[in-house]
Amino acid sequence: MTQLRPDSTDTDPAPEPEPRSPIDRYFRITRRGSSMSREVRGGITTFVAMSYIVLLNPLILGSAEDITGASLSNTELTTATALCAGVMTILMGVVGNAPLAMAAGLGVIPVVAFTVAPEMTWAQAMGLVVLEGVCIVLMAISGVRERIINSIPPALKTALTVGIGLYIALVGLVSAGFVTRQPDAANTDVPVQLGPSGHLVGWPLGLFCLTLLLMVVLVARKVPGAILISIVTGTLLSIVVNAVFDVPAEQWGRTTPDLPSSLVATPDFGLFGNIDLFGGFVNAGVIAAVVFLFTLVLSGFFDAMGTITSVSSEAGLTSSDGKVQGMGRILLVDGIGAVGGGVTGSSPNTVFLESAAGVAEGARTGLASVVTGVLFAATMLFTPLAAVVPAQAAAPALVLVGGMMMAQVRNIPWHDEDFVIPVFLTVAIIPFTYSITNGVGAGLISYCAIKICKGRAKEIGWLLSVLSLIFALYFGIEGIKAVFGVS
Repeated sequence: MTQLRPDSTDTDPAPEPEPRSPIDRYFRITRRGSSMSREVRGGITTFVAMSYIVLLNPLILGSAEDITGASLSNTELTTATALCAGVMTILMGVVGNAPLAMAAGLGVIPVVAFTVAPEMTWAQAMGLVVLEGVCIVLMAISGVRERIINSIPPALKTALTVGIGLYIALVGLVSAGFVTRQPDAANTDVPVQLGPSGHLVGWPLGLFCLTLLLMVVLVARKVPGAILISIVTGTLLSIVVNAVFDVPAEQWGRTTPDLPSSLVATPDFGLFGNIDLFGGFVNAGVIAAVVFLFTLVLSGFFDAMGTITSVSSEAGLTSSDGKVQGMGRILLVDGIGAVGGGVTGSSPNTVFLESAAGVAEGARTGLASVVTGVLFAATMLFTPLAAVVPAQAAAPALVLVGGMMMAQVRNIPWHDEDFVIPVFLTVAIIPFTYSITNGVGAGLISYCAIKICKGRAKEIGWLLSVLSLIFALYFGIEGIKAVFGVS
């Protein structure tokens, strides 16, 4: 009987190099010009490059409250983040046979934390995340995913990435206390200010600046694991400073950097399975919930498509016409990652661009992803260490990642007047309103309005028209309720 392999096709070139072991045969290691040692080394490198997400996801989700005022604990979030990243990355390796690691997506976490959760309970928000994953899986199978992507102009897709970058950076600055909102206390119309009083005051903010500077320098010098190294260094310095200078706890925020009583602990699976699939449609309203769901899908699969294509190309897994080997299976696992993120309570999981670090070390197959996934799963035992990391040590990573995403602004056609305002509204409204939904909606509606007023409505397409109508209903829902007397 012929053994099935993850990326076997009818058009594979022959002859194929003789596999050296069952693992080699399954992952096609020799055929892709790699070796067991290179795959293991690549898997470890990818883990080091992206393990910071185990610290950042709890920082972002833990700083938000749902409609009842409830927040999620750091220990539960750390366990959920490591668990889902481990399982989904291993699944990507075994099913997709690609050196692509998965974890909670930084472009989607803020949507869950600051857009979806405030309108419903955490269980309902995670239920919506599960539905997002189901939608992505169905779209991947049916081909609708590509049709939606193709319907939105590239300039607006780029604007979404840039806007999310600014959003993530702002979340990091606010989490660290570098930027605060105190208009009432300050008796001024200025909505945000520098530090707690218009100035940078206190050891925590100083350590934030130092950690950010270290991170920027290490990344600029292309040091492997630069983000993780900076977070660990910032955390150690925070522990020392807090012990020596007895810094007031309120200056640190939610996490005070004290040495843990133990290095390992039993994983806390308290968030696992805590989902309510359809309750959010009651709390937030059907239209709002549908728009939230669309925004989750939109935010998730654009980043995934770009990351999958770029990393696969670096790994030599694309054909002459640019098609990625096993793209169907990879997209399927990506969709399952969103489902897994909701079930575990860690937010949608997607492919990480940091996978390119492992590819640079020689990773070419799914075996590298299996190695990365096992290491992620192992971090579930070290939740006490994650609970020590203050926002001032972890938030610099958000600022840095946001800056890197902002670099995409160079791809926007600023010379085309049809895009200038829609792009600006998308980029500006996302961070200004703490809502990706609002930014995407404003961009699409203004773009369609410009095309219609210029007599070029045919360029919009029916799918984009429907999306714009949905967003128009979302923005005007309260007015519509008032007109029809609906409470």
